[in-house]
Amino acid sequence: MDNKSLMRRFYQEVVNERRLEVIDEICAEDAVDHQVPPGLPPGREGIRAWFAGFMEAVPDLHVEMGEMLAEGDLCAARAIWTGTQQGDLPGLPATGKGFTVEGIDLVRFADGRAVEHWGVTDEAGMLRQLGVIPEPAMASS
Repeated sequence: MDNKSLMRRFYQEVVNERRLEVIDEICAEDAVDHQVPPGLPPGREGIRAWFAGFMEAVPDLHVEMGEMLAEGDLCAARAIWTGTQQGDLPGLPATGKGFTVEGIDLVRFADGRAVEHWGVTDEAGMLRQLGVIPEPAMASS
């Protein structure tokens, strides 16, 4: 399976279908995810724990794939994440509000498995939509 197909499979099966066991098939045991918050176990165990906790707080989490680029052992994808925060996230009690944010994921693959992930997601935009931080003030003329 090529790298783009592996990323599509992760988004569809792990996120949209809530099949966390697929992480074991796609990610190397010692995969490094630079976006997982501190305090979680290393490797795919930490990746699974992060997604399990986020999905518990945002039970309708959904990701829509955008453009993808692949070169060599790297694959990048733009993704649109939507959901409603129904449960607590670390330091953030449930708001009951929804969000739609974009993100970019870059994954390095080796031997048909994801071995390293970097991600940038519009977390500030999500927090604004959840009502946790205020909308920026408009610049006066």
